[in-house]
Amino acid sequence: MQTYKKKFYIIPIVICALAMAGVFVYYLTGSFSKSEQCEYIYIDDDDNLDSVTAKMAPIASEQALLSFKLLSLHTGYTKKIRSGRYAILPEEGTISILRKLKNGHQEPVRLTIPESRTTDRLAGALSRKLMIDSLALSILLKDSAFCAAQGYDTATIVCMFVPNTYEVYWNTSIENLMNRMKKEHNRFWDNNRQEKATAIGLDPNEVCTLASIIDEETSNNPEKPMIARMYLNRLKKGMPLQADPTVKFALKDFALKRIYHDMLNVKSPYNTYKNTGLPPGPIKIASVAGIDAVLNAANHNYLYMCAKEDFSGTHNFATTYSEHLKNAAKYAKALNERGIK
Repeated sequence: MQTYKKKFYIIPIVICALAMAGVFVYYLTGSFSKSEQCEYIYIDDDDNLDSVTAKMAPIASEQALLSFKLLSLHTGYTKKIRSGRYAILPEEGTISILRKLKNGHQEPVRLTIPESRTTDRLAGALSRKLMIDSLALSILLKDSAFCAAQGYDTATIVCMFVPNTYEVYWNTSIENLMNRMKKEHNRFWDNNRQEKATAIGLDPNEVCTLASIIDEETSNNPEKPMIARMYLNRLKKGMPLQADPTVKFALKDFALKRIYHDMLNVKSPYNTYKNTGLPPGPIKIASVAGIDAVLNAANHNYLYMCAKEDFSGTHNFATTYSEHLKNAAKYAKALNERGIK
């Protein structure tokens, strides 16, 4: 009789235990995310278990979060929470996600270097994509000692950034980012590009500087080699480049749609109306198309250009100043008719 009573009590207990174990296993191995697509969570250096679960809350069920917390406490995850960008796949269970976070198996970011006009804007754009401080990066890019250590100065440091797309980790340090950019720069400037730069009498920094001006002159890539040769012709003759975008840069007014005569007197080494040769450095991060346009410039004798009066983004070219004045008059007329000031 006693044996029967023991069995009577033990069986329900075993059933309950098995049921609880089944529920626990379900929430550990079942889908953690409520979303049907891949989601990402971004864990910072100062995050703790509570803040990590708060970041997971919008995509995870309440039971999955509870399971994650319990497992985290019993597996030592709270002792070393790794920062990074982590992918949460629809089919992944809690154990898989915890293992990923604990081991720091993060998903890289596809980082496209923007064609920024200033180092401040570059730093701001990169900080929006990575876990880096924009102010710290901006200060570093203006540090003459740091720039010199990389082989640049504060005016040419942007030449190190080639505006391609790279895979980097979201929590990469500024130091690692700079090392990566230097490595990609060296890969981009292979023997072929180096030889072409030498053939036109420019070094890579000077090529980037001229390319940055061309990029600001037009977004029409097929025309860029034409503009490149025109500026190379002027450099060869010792003529000032007289590039309007350099005046905008000197004035730090990038919204200008029209350059007036009094603006041409601004005192700045970037004013190519007042100074001959190239400015001290790029007026923006040069595009790959702009760089290759300089290295593969068209063959012609033009010395002047003016935006076309049809506002197509292309230009009228001229070999003589008198011909250029006619083109300039047509463009000025078109500006006045449209009320562009």
